[in-house]
Amino acid sequence: MQHKKWLFMIGTLTILLLLAMYIHLTSGVFAMTTTEVFKTLLRIESTDQFDLVIFDFRLPRILTAALVGMGLAMAGVVLQGITKNALADPGIIGINAGAGCAIVIFMFFFQVELVNVEINSVLKILIVPLFGFVGGAIAAAIILAISYKQGRMDMQKLILTGIAINTGFNAITLFWSLKMDEGDYQAAAIWMNGSIYNSNWYFVSAMLPWLIILGIYIYRKAYLLDYFQLEEETVLSLGISLEKEKVKLLLASVGLVSACVSVSGSIGFIGLMAPHIARQLVGIHHKYMMPVSLFIGAILLVFSDYIAKTVFSPVELSVGIVVSLVGIPYFLYLLVKSKG
Repeated sequence: MQHKKWLFMIGTLTILLLLAMYIHLTSGVFAMTTTEVFKTLLRIESTDQFDLVIFDFRLPRILTAALVGMGLAMAGVVLQGITKNALADPGIIGINAGAGCAIVIFMFFFQVELVNVEINSVLKILIVPLFGFVGGAIAAAIILAISYKQGRMDMQKLILTGIAINTGFNAITLFWSLKMDEGDYQAAAIWMNGSIYNSNWYFVSAMLPWLIILGIYIYRKAYLLDYFQLEEETVLSLGISLEKEKVKLLLASVGLVSACVSVSGSIGFIGLMAPHIARQLVGIHHKYMMPVSLFIGAILLVFSDYIAKTVFSPVELSVGIVVSLVGIPYFLYLLVKSKG
């Protein structure tokens, strides 16, 4: 019965995601009809103008939003499963900040503008996730080093340490961004707030291998996240190397976050909201909950980017700001609910 419910939910969410993509694709300063969109996509009576708008501007942006939403949602599922804390999120516990800090330093030294991309920067863009991973891994290592107590993670200490690390890395990021010249600083500031408005196919190519490889690995380990909800003695009695598996999954989630941050900047709360909504829809089993969470993350970010693009058109908001406007009240609601 649960499998049928899951299939129905996946089908429904797929339709919603395609609908959000369609609305995003056809909306904007340059309006397009449904017929014009499909003729361009199917290469029937396409024009250079329509090709430019769809394939160079809107489609890469939409796919980037969907992929980033999926990556952040999966990372959120992992972190909440590892910590057994429903308020855990990559942006809250410092992984986003660590990855973003490393990327800003990379931008400073190598003169890479992730907002205005030039062809001669393509190779640099492809290796940006590696620098993000280093920063995220350093943040995770500090968090783990402080939160380990007698050979085991202290989950409450992990969350509190993560919040402190988040603040610290944000301060370092601000320091390096202020050392940039005016143009680079403006580009970095837009990116740090969470922005995908100037996405292109190089961004998609940079993050896709990370999402595919790490996504498959994490999903194959989804059953462990179910076991992690039990008492630690029970998990150990099953022959599972508890701490070792937690570290592996944590590093995999750091890789996902780094790939996402490298193309979108720091976008919070997707990793918090998507897993919660997924649990409400299909229950707590991660085999079913994780794919649903991915679709919800993609829908949330695609729709948020649509709002960022259209509400104050022709001026655009950063998508990170739009997500925060929804995410902060949701976080406070969960915080109050957990105390109750």
